Amino acid sequence: MSTSRQLGHAYNQTHTPRKYAPGRRRFSVYISWTYPGEANRDVTELDNRFSTMTDVRRVAWPTYETPQYSDPLRFQQGIAATLELFFLSWTRFQEAIGETTGYPVPMYQRTDQAGRALPLDERVLADTDTLLVWGLDHNVTQQEAAPEEIESVRQFLARDGTCLILGPHHDIGDSADLKVRAMEHIHHGDPLVPHQERFGGYVRSLMRGLGIPIENRWGLRPAVVRGTRETAPLATIMDLDTRGWLDKVTRFNLHPHLPHYALTTEDTKNIHVLARQPIDMSHPHPFTLAGNTEFNRIVWMPPDGDRAGDVLLADSTLFSTLFGVEGDLDTFWKNLALR
Repeated sequence: MSTSRQLGHAYNQTHTPRKYAPGRRRFSVYISWTYPGEANRDVTELDNRFSTMTDVRRVAWPTYETPQYSDPLRFQQGIAATLELFFLSWTRFQEAIGETTGYPVPMYQRTDQAGRALPLDERVLADTDTLLVWGLDHNVTQQEAAPEEIESVRQFLARDGTCLILGPHHDIGDSADLKVRAMEHIHHGDPLVPHQERFGGYVRSLMRGLGIPIENRWGLRPAVVRGTRETAPLATIMDLDTRGWLDKVTRFNLHPHLPHYALTTEDTKNIHVLARQPIDMSHPHPFTLAGNTEFNRIVWMPPDGDRAGDVLLADSTLFSTLFGVEGDLDTFWKNLALR
């Protein structure tokens, strides 16, 4: 049963540590942004910022015209409101994991609404088995993992049974050529996304420190089943998925600009691309012009050497209802909770 219907919302509460129990995974989410740094971005800047609620209402009209979202006495109308939409959209994931594991899912922020900084350290990791790090920090905010944070995550992954799920978001507009940026924008077709929106500086620095040879690149639009809004089925490589992360998962929800998780090493013995996503070929993109028709959607690094834990690459949109709940999201979440 959904816990949100039974309990009041405790927004600003100190986390109560969860006791370890065999067979029950404790999930924690770490959002790599500085909330004030994102919310206080200059709205006259065209690039590298989240939309305001006014932008969202205009583009998505009339979806957000109910008083819950349009009344300025009930809901913020600037960038902060869009950040709050993210929190609302993550609730279903938190509830699903909570119902499966019996544990609540805390949502940590690198810097929260009140300006309190929380590095990725034992305060987050001590009672965590599965850690999700969502790379939603715009690169212009200059978030970077400190050596102490990298070491804390390294020690976390040295524990048997741990899992680190990294989700650096899209990287749109890397090119200095404005014509290339325009091509990217036409390809994904989302008017809420600027011609340059580069995410993931924190997670990129964390991956460099941990020796994870993967980069988030581009913002690619998935192909859809003709005549529907369903994404085309994933091209899965089940022989490599010996853990069953994608068991009974055939497709995900539709999001118009997703990162390609590019492998930056030729030594791929211990890096498994488990799923590739067909690309919408109706508008050209530098990635498709180079001959690509799919992008890496889910990447898995099994335990290796001193690293006893698993590492997965999966975008944060797979844990959100903001972009729809089509596909096998609930199945994917349950797989993560039970493995």
